[in-house]
Amino acid sequence: MKLRISLLVLLLLAMFVVPLWAGDARQDLVKAGVPEQIIAKNKLRIGFSTFVPWAMKDKTGGYTGYEIEVAKQLAADMGVEAVFIPTKWSGIIPALLTGKFDIIIGGMGITPARQLKVDFSDPYEFSGMSIVANSKLAGKRVTLDAFNDPKVTIVARIGTTAATAAKEYLPKAKLRLFDDEGQALQEVLNNRAMAMVASQPFPEFRVVDYASKLYLPLAGQTFTKEPIGFAVRKGDAGFLKFLNKWIAEKNSAGWLQERHAYWFTTKDWESQVQ
Repeated sequence: MKLRISLLVLLLLAMFVVPLWAGDARQDLVKAGVPEQIIAKNKLRIGFSTFVPWAMKDKTGGYTGYEIEVAKQLAADMGVEAVFIPTKWSGIIPALLTGKFDIIIGGMGITPARQLKVDFSDPYEFSGMSIVANSKLAGKRVTLDAFNDPKVTIVARIGTTAATAAKEYLPKAKLRLFDDEGQALQEVLNNRAMAMVASQPFPEFRVVDYASKLYLPLAGQTFTKEPIGFAVRKGDAGFLKFLNKWIAEKNSAGWLQERHAYWFTTKDWESQVQ
């Protein structure tokens, strides 16, 4: 039962018997300004951007993916409707700050720079950066340092930790940034860039799709490890506490790990997407 009771009922909490920590989390939630608005509107507005397999367009015109499933479950456990608001990644934090949505659930890495602008929940997942390279252009380059060369053109998605990692770990290479991962990948496929930096498992999946053109220089290994969290506007301590307890419960039950394994280690979901 823990989180599956509608938050609207929490306003009459004394009428119900619920686990102590769940009751505390809900009480924290209804005290905060943003959660009150969520309850009143019966909608959790979720900002996200498309990343494979985090969030992808499905064949029905909606969205599917690991983050979509996480967001839907969070909304269901809060007893409200999940409303998805697709947003360009480069502008997603400003959109949150101006109230376009209530929360970012979009594979967002927790970084010091971002923490200056938003508050993050505890990590609910970890990600890492990998490289996918053009077999013809990259030749036998199999180390990260081999791509740190002024003659090498690297691509990444603008506003992402992939772009940050490329700048930090490959400072000598020429870096070109794109709004969409698909656009960046096309540069590699069309021989206009030697390699792409992206979060795992995007590079691994693309090598499966284009085995004759692409390869994994680092043998499928990541060169960073990043905590992923929900992002909310600053000052909403009650909502943050609730989110942390939700994450703790889902981790304890093994639900997050199970869903991550489905989306990141299989392609059983591929028939769902466009």
